[in-house]
Amino acid sequence: MQMNAKYTSLVAVGDSFTEGMSDRLPDGSYRGWADLLAARMAAASPGFRYANLAVRGKLIRQIVDEQVDVAAAMQPDVITLVGGLNDTLRPKCDMVRVRDLLEEAVERLAPSCKKLVLMHSPGRNGPVFQRFRPRIEELFKHIDDLAVRHDATVVNLYGSAALGDQRLWDVDRLHLTAEGHRRVAEAVWQGLGYAPEDDWNSVLPPTSPPNWGTRRVADARFARQHLAPWIARRLTGRSSGDGLPAKRPELLPYEDPSA
Repeated sequence: MQMNAKYTSLVAVGDSFTEGMSDRLPDGSYRGWADLLAARMAAASPGFRYANLAVRGKLIRQIVDEQVDVAAAMQPDVITLVGGLNDTLRPKCDMVRVRDLLEEAVERLAPSCKKLVLMHSPGRNGPVFQRFRPRIEELFKHIDDLAVRHDATVVNLYGSAALGDQRLWDVDRLHLTAEGHRRVAEAVWQGLGYAPEDDWNSVLPPTSPPNWGTRRVADARFARQHLAPWIARRLTGRSSGDGLPAKRPELLPYEDPSA
């Protein structure tokens, strides 16, 4: 690993995980691990440039069609690619097609940057994750194979006891909280060769589990606000990202939005 790394530009490619849901800012927009990472890289490299092409709900086919060539044309120092997980969570999923598309994305991105970063995404402990575990692990195995062939860095968050803790996941049970995104940013930061600033994988202090009534209220809220709309979109072929633009479509000097 290259220590004391210094990169001058970053382009993030992917779906809601890279867009930053559910790390919501006061103005209603999302921050997320990629923005946090860009801020830290910018502090280490004056003039640092950043683009985030991610859009929530995107499948790997859409990422390849809409984001990959745009990212490659920017010729940044670093490209992060996280995609395919949305496909694995669909009732019907052609894993051969998913693997082929991911390979196509890597083959087009790797030559266009100094460092391509791939990821084993974290998983929230629970029945939904267990149901789709074989597909997810097949996806991650393919990512490892692609990384070896194309000299990419893999940031492995899968199986992390800390990131599997339900307290680091939003009420929608699909996206990380602000603290979860902060930990992912630290993990990618270290994966790029920067000096660690803390232990992103440290477990949270133990707390008493919620009682039965609290859990049932949370389940009902989740079903009403998140599960039912998700099922409706699947049945009608819609996506939460339909019509939404890329988060940060141009590779421009990074500016802290809170400044």
